[in-house]
Amino acid sequence: MPASVLPADVLPADVLRRVRRWLWFFLVCLVLSGLTAFPLETETRLVVDLLHGPFAPVADLMPGATAWFEHVHQGIVETDEHYPFLRYGTDWLAFAHLVIAAAFWGPLKDPVRNIWVIRWAVLACGAVIPLALFCGPVRGIPVVWRFIDMSFGVFGVIPLLIVLRALRPLERSFVGGPAES
Repeated sequence: MPASVLPADVLPADVLRRVRRWLWFFLVCLVLSGLTAFPLETETRLVVDLLHGPFAPVADLMPGATAWFEHVHQGIVETDEHYPFLRYGTDWLAFAHLVIAAAFWGPLKDPVRNIWVIRWAVLACGAVIPLALFCGPVRGIPVVWRFIDMSFGVFGVIPLLIVLRALRPLERSFVGGPAES
């Protein structure tokens, strides 16, 4: 194959469109997830205000969740007042999400040649689960919240697996054999 022809150039147009749509979906979710790590005090105050305002009936049904959100908000407020430098860690968390999202420009341009990025992201989604299971109890995170954290990995991997499945036949034709898993 000539060097000027990219594997994405020979992908059927509908497959390439579908792959790029799923990659864009994943990328946008990753960016949004990262951006939420910046305004933590504002976000948690909003949740607490909603639980004491329009969502009070929901809060009454889940007093433990309401107490947890209030506790988290208070912790963020007190940390910001006394140790604002600790929030620098969540700034880096947000930055990491944005940098990881930037890595998806390669797969958007040529998903077959950059399939390794997609595979790496699948592994990263899987790594969310042991992190939440092992670090959650150490940090005093409630079990329900650990499952919410794990759901990011579970739901995040779905569009990536759809993309890998769509690329598998074409990848085989470029490598000359079965695709590596």
